[in-house]
Amino acid sequence: MEPTFICEHCGESFPMSEVHYVGDAQICESCADEETVICSHCGERIWRDDNAGDEDTPLCQRCYDENYTTCSRCGGIIRNDDAYYAHEDDDEPLCASCYASRRCSSGIRDYYYKPEAVFHGDGPRYMGVELEVDGAGEDGENAERILDIGNADGELVYCKHDGSLNSGFEIVSHPCSLDYHLNVFPWPDILREAREMGYTSHQAGTCGLHIHVSREAFGINAEEQDACIARVLYFFEKHWGELLKFSRRTRSQLEQWANRYGLKEHPKEILDNAKAGNYRNRYTCVNLTNTDTVEFRMFRGTLKLNTFRATLQFVNRVCDAALSLSDDEMKNLSWTSFVSDCESPELIQYLKERRLYVNAPVRTEAEV
Repeated sequence: MEPTFICEHCGESFPMSEVHYVGDAQICESCADEETVICSHCGERIWRDDNAGDEDTPLCQRCYDENYTTCSRCGGIIRNDDAYYAHEDDDEPLCASCYASRRCSSGIRDYYYKPEAVFHGDGPRYMGVELEVDGAGEDGENAERILDIGNADGELVYCKHDGSLNSGFEIVSHPCSLDYHLNVFPWPDILREAREMGYTSHQAGTCGLHIHVSREAFGINAEEQDACIARVLYFFEKHWGELLKFSRRTRSQLEQWANRYGLKEHPKEILDNAKAGNYRNRYTCVNLTNTDTVEFRMFRGTLKLNTFRATLQFVNRVCDAALSLSDDEMKNLSWTSFVSDCESPELIQYLKERRLYVNAPVRTEAEV
């Protein structure tokens, strides 16, 4: 009879012919497949949780420390011999792709760049905008033209690399009140300049328009904020069909970049679900993973000024409803009641264009 061993991971007995070793530990083939990977450099089997590389390039800690590093821009694993540095005294390694991009992108910051926030307008409801543009190059000179317009009268905007784009970058605002975004911030000139340089956002198919709202805008303490945010989530789930039309996204795009949580009977149940399990990532319709903001992610990018303004006004209107209504009132709020109380002219125009308003639709210009 063939000798057996006890798997040190699952505790079951198996023939010795099926044994695998992780260091001195003996484990079965099933546990080896599920719980371990093979170091791509030395060939040693290691626990999956001890992988110092990534899914594509699994590495034991020793091999990573001696032979590899991580690109400071995109987070990819690269060999030390293949790393690039922007300057001789720079200690931030770059992969070949990010190095080439950085050389021609002096006006475009790394993806992880996050300056100290500069607030504009009256709070506590501040909105930060992330607008992706694509199709005319991740070009530093183009970004500088955006920055010259945006920061002519103060520090309002910066540009960042975004790996989801084919040939563009992300325009990011500092936090501003809605009134400041609509009446002071030079968004009309920024959007016009981007169009004139050949960029698109809606038409590119790769771009999003993400809006961050200060958590402090939802209540004076964590308990109040959670209750209000729960009502926001309930609104999104209850009116998902209308919001799909509003967002200009496809269902598959939302599933990839801004997935839903699922409708529950009570707002708090949706919030509890959002905080648990697989929802601890940012790729949800309302991203809750940031410490200081709630991020509304489901909107497709646009360089059309009315659509841009309407999206900001819509987020503001949702926040108003979540703050002013009780849980039961939010559950009973119909889409018709919600939109009929809208007063912002750009939002009403956009709702009519998308056939989401109580009145007849109107003629519309193409999205950009």
